[in-house]
Amino acid sequence: MTQRLTPGTAAMLVIPPLLWAGNAVVGRLVHDLIPPITLNLIRWILAFGLLLPLAHGVLRPGSGLWPHWRRYAVLGLLGIGLYNALQYMALQTSTPINVTLVGSSMPVFMLVVGALFFGAPVTRRQLLGAVLSVCGVLLVLSRGEWAQLLAFRLVPGDIFMLLATLSWAFYSWLLSRTTEPAAIRGDWAAFLMAQMVFGLAWSGSFAGVEWAAGRTHIEWGWPLVAALAFIAIGPAVLAYRCWGVGVQRAGPAVAGFFVNLTPLFAGVLSAAFLGETPRLFHGVAFALIVGGIVVSSRR
Repeated sequence: MTQRLTPGTAAMLVIPPLLWAGNAVVGRLVHDLIPPITLNLIRWILAFGLLLPLAHGVLRPGSGLWPHWRRYAVLGLLGIGLYNALQYMALQTSTPINVTLVGSSMPVFMLVVGALFFGAPVTRRQLLGAVLSVCGVLLVLSRGEWAQLLAFRLVPGDIFMLLATLSWAFYSWLLSRTTEPAAIRGDWAAFLMAQMVFGLAWSGSFAGVEWAAGRTHIEWGWPLVAALAFIAIGPAVLAYRCWGVGVQRAGPAVAGFFVNLTPLFAGVLSAAFLGETPRLFHGVAFALIVGGIVVSSRR
C-alpha cells in the first residue's frame, strides 16, 4: 500500500536521480582513463564485494536462485551486462546531458516493448504522450537543428544510449513478471546479488571482447580510483536501495516522475565539473519528454 509523499520519501526518490546523473558525469570524466566495458565490469565487481556480506546466503546451493537461474541470467544480461556498458560507451562521444535526456524517454520504450512483446494495451493518451516524448528525443539527437536528422548525422553515443534504453525497457518488463521466491524478491540485496552473479559473467565476457580488440589501456591513479568507488557505492548500490524504499512508499506511478530529475541534475553537474553549459534545446527537449510522460500517465 502506498503512502503520502512525505519529505523523507521524496528524499529517497531524489537521491537516485542525483546519483544516476553523477554516474553519467563521472563516466564522461574518466572516458579517456579506462575502456567503457572494462569500467562497467570493475564497477560491478566492487558492488558485488560490497553486497556479499549482506546477501551471501543467496549463493548457497540450496537457495532460491538456482531453480530460476535462466531468469536471473537474462536479467543480469539486460540490467548489468548491457545497460551500463552501453551507457559508458555512449559517454565516449556524447555528453551527460544528452545521454540522460535520451534515457529519460524510457516510458516511451516501456510502452512500445510492453505492447509488442508483453501484450500490454495502449491508450490514445499514451500514444499522444509517446509522440511528445519522441519529439523531445529527436530534438536532442538533432542538437536543436532538425536538418541534422535529415542528413542523419548522429553522434554514435546517442545510438548507444537508445540501445541501452531499449535494454532497460525489456529488463523492467521482465522484472514485473515475478517468478522468484519471496525470500529473494523481498530482500533488495539478495535480489540484486542474484542478478550480479550472472551479470558479472556477461560483463566479463564483453570485457574480454573489448580486450581482444586491443582496448586494454588503463591509467590508474586517484581520479580513476575515486570514480570507481563512487559508481560502485552510489549508482550501483545506494541508488538501488533508496529507489526500492521510495517506490514501496510512494508507488511506481509517483516515483516514475522523479526519474526525469536525472537530466536536470546532469545539466547542473556537467556545468560544474565539465564546463558543458546546457543549451536552450536541452530545456525544450526536457519539457517535451516530461510533458509526454505526464500526458500518458494521467487517468
